[in-house]
Amino acid sequence: FDLPGVPQEGVRTVSFAHGRVNLLAAACWDQHVRIYDVDKRNLQSTYTHGGAVLDAVFSPSNDFVYSGGADNQLRRYNVTADTALALGSHEKPVSAVRFDADSGLVFSGSWDASVKVWDPRQATSVCDLPQPAKVFAMDAKCGYVVVGTAGRSVQVYDARKLSSPMQRRESPLKYQTTCIGLFNDGTGFALGSVEGRVAIEFLSPDEQVQSKKYAFKCHRVKEEDTDTVFAVNSIAFHPVHGTFATGGSDGVVNVWDGANQKRICQFPKFDEEVSALSFNGAGNELAVAVSYTFDQGERDARHTAISIRTIEDADVRPKPRRRAA
Repeated sequence: FDLPGVPQEGVRTVSFAHGRVNLLAAACWDQHVRIYDVDKRNLQSTYTHGGAVLDAVFSPSNDFVYSGGADNQLRRYNVTADTALALGSHEKPVSAVRFDADSGLVFSGSWDASVKVWDPRQATSVCDLPQPAKVFAMDAKCGYVVVGTAGRSVQVYDARKLSSPMQRRESPLKYQTTCIGLFNDGTGFALGSVEGRVAIEFLSPDEQVQSKKYAFKCHRVKEEDTDTVFAVNSIAFHPVHGTFATGGSDGVVNVWDGANQKRICQFPKFDEEVSALSFNGAGNELAVAVSYTFDQGERDARHTAISIRTIEDADVRPKPRRRAA
């Protein structure tokens, strides 16, 4: 089913609340963050930014939503009180926001080539992490923060030692990074790019662990002898099985078993690009933002929606490789 009240201007990101609370935050191009009650299939509340909203996530307690946008601000919304306040700002648009439950810190990445770290208890910025270029993608989980910037740079931080990155890497993919998702256990991450490829990377420097990293092609359409390549716009890990979904500008959602290097399933194609994905805490629903991402320049959007898809266990359960007889 589709959720009501989705703006024609488009949806940048979607993010479910944690655990069994089935609320969904949608960061929208029309300067609004929309909070949906997915079980009731209704729009529960909205709040505004002074520009397009580029990311929004729930706090671990689900009491607050943190969001950033083209107004350069990081805002915090109290879900119960229906009030929003500005925590602080960057010099340029805030492109990514994450709340790491393990460290209790909020991270905001910006096109001003910085990541700011916030203590939500004091509502203040704790420190500033300079980046080599604009922040395009970020994830934070299990006490780790991975930041992808322009120029294919990847910085990895330990949230306990933020004075400098624990690792500086170059993306193994040839073109611009679009999305990053940390594994559920924080041991590695998946990285997507504009070239229709995903790389699977591991944090441990151990040679044996590093030998497991790989990259694969996806979100490509083959017609006769021509391969049309589409951007990977979103990566979402399943909370139970640790498999992951990718959404692309081809309008397709694929689910992958990264450990066994297999595609588990592909959902029916949408009639517009898939801009964002999020699994709910139970892992039995997937929110799909169907929205034009402007990667083909100015054109009218064919369709804009937030579609909620019921997930069966077979859609996301790993598929171990069959051993040769």
